[in-house]
Amino acid sequence: MATKDVISSRSQRKWRTESDLEFTPSEDRVVHPSLLPLFIHLLPNLILSKSTGKRNLRSLYLHGVFRDRIEMLLSAQTFVGQVLVILVFVLSIGSLIIYFINSADPVGSCSSYEDKTIPIDLTFNAFFTFYFGLRFLAADDKIRFWLEMNSIVDIFTIPPTFISYYLKSNWLGLRFLRALRLLELPQILQILRATRTSNSVKISKLISIILSTWFTAAGFIHLVENSGDPWIKGRNSQTVTYFESIYLVMATTSTVGFGDVVAKTSLGRTFIMFFTLGSLVLFANYVPEMVELLVNKRKYTSSYEVLKGKKFIVVCGNITVDSVTAFLRNFLRRKSGEINTEIVFLGEVPPSLELETIFKCYMAYTTFISGSALKWEDLRRVAVESAEACLIIANPLCSDSHAEDTSNIMRVLSIKNYSPTTRVIIQILQSHNKVFLPKIPSWNWDTGDNIICFAELKLGFIAQGCLVPGLCTFLTCLFVEQNTKVCPKRPWQKIFLSSLKNKILTQRLSDDFAGMSFPEVSRFCFVKLHLMLIAIEHEFSLSSYCGLLLNPPAQVRLHKNTLGFFIAESAKDVKRAFFYCATCHSDVYSPELIGKCCCKSKNNRHFPGSRVMVKTTTAPKVFSEPELFDPFPSSHLKRISALSSTTRTFLYEDSTDSLDSTGMFHWCRATRLDKVILKRTDKAKHEFRNHIVVCIFGDAHSTLMGLRNFVMPLRASNYTRRELKDIVFVGSLDYLQREWRFLRNFPQIYILPGSALYAGDLYAVNIEECAMCAVLSSPSKSPCQTLVDTETIMATLNIGSLRISCSASTPSDPEGISQSFSGPGSSKYRRVPILTELKNPSNIHFIEQLGGMEGHFPGTSLHLSTSFSTGAVFSGSFLDSLLATAFYNYHVLELLQMLVTGGISSQMEYHLGKDKFQRLSSSFSTILSERKRCKLGLLSLHQSVLLNIEPKKIFGQVFCGLLDHFGILCLGLYRRIDDAEHKRGVC
Repeated sequence: MATKDVISSRSQRKWRTESDLEFTPSEDRVVHPSLLPLFIHLLPNLILSKSTGKRNLRSLYLHGVFRDRIEMLLSAQTFVGQVLVILVFVLSIGSLIIYFINSADPVGSCSSYEDKTIPIDLTFNAFFTFYFGLRFLAADDKIRFWLEMNSIVDIFTIPPTFISYYLKSNWLGLRFLRALRLLELPQILQILRATRTSNSVKISKLISIILSTWFTAAGFIHLVENSGDPWIKGRNSQTVTYFESIYLVMATTSTVGFGDVVAKTSLGRTFIMFFTLGSLVLFANYVPEMVELLVNKRKYTSSYEVLKGKKFIVVCGNITVDSVTAFLRNFLRRKSGEINTEIVFLGEVPPSLELETIFKCYMAYTTFISGSALKWEDLRRVAVESAEACLIIANPLCSDSHAEDTSNIMRVLSIKNYSPTTRVIIQILQSHNKVFLPKIPSWNWDTGDNIICFAELKLGFIAQGCLVPGLCTFLTCLFVEQNTKVCPKRPWQKIFLSSLKNKILTQRLSDDFAGMSFPEVSRFCFVKLHLMLIAIEHEFSLSSYCGLLLNPPAQVRLHKNTLGFFIAESAKDVKRAFFYCATCHSDVYSPELIGKCCCKSKNNRHFPGSRVMVKTTTAPKVFSEPELFDPFPSSHLKRISALSSTTRTFLYEDSTDSLDSTGMFHWCRATRLDKVILKRTDKAKHEFRNHIVVCIFGDAHSTLMGLRNFVMPLRASNYTRRELKDIVFVGSLDYLQREWRFLRNFPQIYILPGSALYAGDLYAVNIEECAMCAVLSSPSKSPCQTLVDTETIMATLNIGSLRISCSASTPSDPEGISQSFSGPGSSKYRRVPILTELKNPSNIHFIEQLGGMEGHFPGTSLHLSTSFSTGAVFSGSFLDSLLATAFYNYHVLELLQMLVTGGISSQMEYHLGKDKFQRLSSSFSTILSERKRCKLGLLSLHQSVLLNIEPKKIFGQVFCGLLDHFGILCLGLYRRIDDAEHKRGVC
């Protein structure tokens, strides 16, 4: 019996009158557990009635309880209900087998008591009668009950059996309808735990539909052909066995029709006509689907064949259409001849048709195998021990990020237990979950095991964008490769598109640079090789740690075989740093001509410093080379600001500044939440200026986004206490108090309960004087991708509509670097500097409308929009590409982590924690754990240290001048791109 026939969701009925309120049922009312005594007790109350003709309300209530108890008894969720359902199915199949045996005789024949099948079938039908009665009592709608399929089967099969036994005439009749009970086969198999996967359930369902249809149709053909048409008294009947009827039905289903067995009656032929039409629709859909399920099951459960010399990787985790598309787009973005690694996807469910189509499009590079990384048998089938790496994809749109992280961590543990030497790269959503991975005994940073933390990188990007306007765009451009072809119309668009060609690349440096300082090598690479060297991998003499240093000081000398990090257009260009030979290339002025030389004394020679021009104050010969000239015209140089990695010449405050245990971040004693909560009336008390306003959307049930990752880069110890900016969070107090336990040890943090959608709350935090307003994406669960950024876009619209006088410039914006616009009349207004995070990059066209600037690229992606080029928008969607980046070159990912997290990477954090209770070497502690680290800043060319640099008409002059005089490494420009709107863009 199907569950839907015996279960109906119904609350207990309540009968209330003025005289019978005491009989109102309660949810905890105790009913006699025995059904039979209760039924006997109810019979008089159900039959008798009062003299007035009204039913006894108590009897009606007890009758409702009785019906509910029967319904609960027949439920397939109870043990008794499951036994009854299985028993009815087994007896129905037994009755159907008896029908097959009796079908060997004529349709209507005399029977005798010696026939053993008749009493057996009678016993089966007696049980069906009892079960029919229980179902009727439990039915909520009595009329609808008679129209149910199982009721119709019982009505047409039970009475003929009793009548045949009474009349001693065995008439087959409609007993073939018992075959319809085969439709309950999937439910029976699930109750018996025989089917556990969705595919097996689908296959059992399809098989039951096909068999029940064949047996039922064959039974009808058998009946009408042996009985003949009733209006001619059966004169056209023919003797057809049940097997021949099945043969006719199957031939009709296949639309072949051999003609050896045909229907002669009018009823039979009419039925064949309609059955042919129905079978074309039914079996044309079900049979191919069943075949596909059976074939795919064998197809995706095979083992991957490892070929000698063939490299491959294993990808598991969130294997969906979107994740696979994003991964393949980034992993296969290299030239076809350079891709020699196959991708084996290990998915826990068979791929959908859309995902299967993607795999077919990339058939030369991809293979899909169904299985789980948590099972060693499946890991053996994909040969994970022979793979170059195992990549685990996370689902950033999941409802429970903690559960997603823990499941992926368990996958890592399973892989490392099966093959400890396999390299693993994992995506983690929440930063506090990544601490479990280094605790795995076989986890090894040195072999390339790596963690890509979405919350840490995404919020770190936004935090750095608050300190340095445009830095989000600058760093994103270095790690995202754009293949879209567009035709720029304005000069700044051409410059911006040309800058998108640059990316972070690594290359071993020539041994001729050994013994030189980093500023000397960086200047030489820029002038001679047209490469921008920004960092190196340095091995500390008294420590086993080999760490990455961004713009190290002059006392750090390069060793042989040093790994350098460059900003360049192609890997071919950075090869010059490896091939450079002081003997062979000293007189070569065209960097394209620098290649591998045949110098035999390569291993014995030293780099002659006299042959390389380094660190001069004027350097007239260097700047005379045309290759150094930048395309920026000198007329625009006044409005250029530099993105720079500054030197170690800090003006430190008192040594009483409190830092954390690693010395990397500013620290304070835990602050109570009520001490940092602001009120609107406190605006005069807290005159915030040059601060950072952060707009948060969330409630008490929202997933935590990890605001600690946003605060840490803003509280890095390489900034002095005086340089720290106040951080004011505007959002729901219910959400922020859940985040506060991770923020309470950071100084100068405040909370205003409110919303960025209300201008009053924005003015209460003195937003007109802020250095930057960051609008973080809301934890929206909207299924529509267009609406996931609704609150973010509305808040951006609300903040962008605020008009602030240009006279109210912030200390960090003395020249009015922030965007301004012309209001009505002649007065000028300044826009609030804003940085908006978008979950869906395609929603950029809403932000573009708020920008009020013509000339953007309509219909293009986020990275080709005006808002992105000006640094006003950020989207973490590009983080998907880091999985492929980490596989090809994990050093690049380490550099990115250092840039966005305040100068500390995961590997460095691990080694600092390991050496926490040990004595650090002098070089290790000086460069890593103290405050003498690089920091990113925005410097004006006409103020601060850049004022005395001359000449500075082109970028090459600025780069060399800053490096020579102050050791500052100029990474890029934040220049004015529109004179009318005073907008600035990254170059």
